[in-house]
Amino acid sequence: MAGDAQETARRLRAVCGELSERFFERDDVVRTLVVTLLAGQHSLVLGPPGTAKSELARELTGRIDGAAYWEILLSKFTAPTRMFGPIDVAALARGEYRQVYDGRATTAHIAFVDEIFKCSTAALNETLGYLNERIYHPENGGAPIRCPLIGAITASNELPDGEDSAAIYDRLLVRIEVGYLEDPSNFAALVRSAVGRPAEPAPRTTLELAALQRAVTEGVPSVEVPDAIVDAVVTLRAALRRKELVASDRRWRQAVGLLQASAYLDGRTEVAETDLSVLTHVLWDSPAQRPVVEREVLNLVNPDAREALDLADVVEELEAQLDAMAGQSREALSEWVIKNAHHKLAMAGRRLERLREEAASAGRSTATIDRVTGRQRAVRARVLTEALGVDASMVPTQL
Repeated sequence: MAGDAQETARRLRAVCGELSERFFERDDVVRTLVVTLLAGQHSLVLGPPGTAKSELARELTGRIDGAAYWEILLSKFTAPTRMFGPIDVAALARGEYRQVYDGRATTAHIAFVDEIFKCSTAALNETLGYLNERIYHPENGGAPIRCPLIGAITASNELPDGEDSAAIYDRLLVRIEVGYLEDPSNFAALVRSAVGRPAEPAPRTTLELAALQRAVTEGVPSVEVPDAIVDAVVTLRAALRRKELVASDRRWRQAVGLLQASAYLDGRTEVAETDLSVLTHVLWDSPAQRPVVEREVLNLVNPDAREALDLADVVEELEAQLDAMAGQSREALSEWVIKNAHHKLAMAGRRLERLREEAASAGRSTATIDRVTGRQRAVRARVLTEALGVDASMVPTQL
């Protein structure tokens, strides 16, 4: 990569690191959103209210100097003009029909659209045109307006439930699930941040809009895709079809840009097998399908992460047991911890640590291992606080 491209990638990696420090348990979310923007694609953040979806979008956009940002909360009654440009009342009084586009979707480089599936029927076609082709057709029937949109970050609390919203869902290449904080120590840190004294300003890396645009239009498309990666994608498609998971040809083609963007972000000039992990956010329609997609991807590219997912099953089973024991005596809970949970969680933690060391030394992605490690720590923290009565503020972040 040329020097300018390397500097752009370095700055974006720094942005990812800083945002991951600020938003607990969102490392993979942050990286995936940045990769999606680099690919010039749109993302859906799927999760309940109060999970910092809009705050993260604002903070990410705020790191792009010169980028115009627009956001809206949609409802079934949102008119297209509210999204793309209201009527200029003063001009209308003079007999002129004009729309005011400044500060609307038509002038935004990055857009955040909350409750995307509540898009009104009246605004549906314009929204699809905006996402698909980056154009808006004025209300007066004038020439289509080209919009400078790089990518839209959309959010919803639920999946689409009708044909209209399903059409939008299909246009969102990347789908990311988020939930409430799982680790009690992270939750305690969140509470402390709300009541503590204002902290010193954190490091704040920024990137010029022009540099991001060059990356999207020139840098990312120039990343090479070796034949071995093409073969891997073909193999993955066949494996998913055997599981009756079928993605459209368009989705597979667009996903190649994500692989290139992932490599670019890491400062590489060609796609590697580790970049295929981003496809776990692309090739499912319902959240229930995501674990199947993830396992098939990891079966192909990352044996360390595949074993980590097996350990994740152990951790999830222990959490389910803890939930089932709600209301039991402290003595019963302590006995369960001693005879069952403590040993299994400790073994999982040690094995995950070794897996991470092996993956890092081999140059393989540790993202899945880190995510499972986070779950292991969160469940162990729950065991300490709920079963043994340890104060959450006393639970170490590294367990």
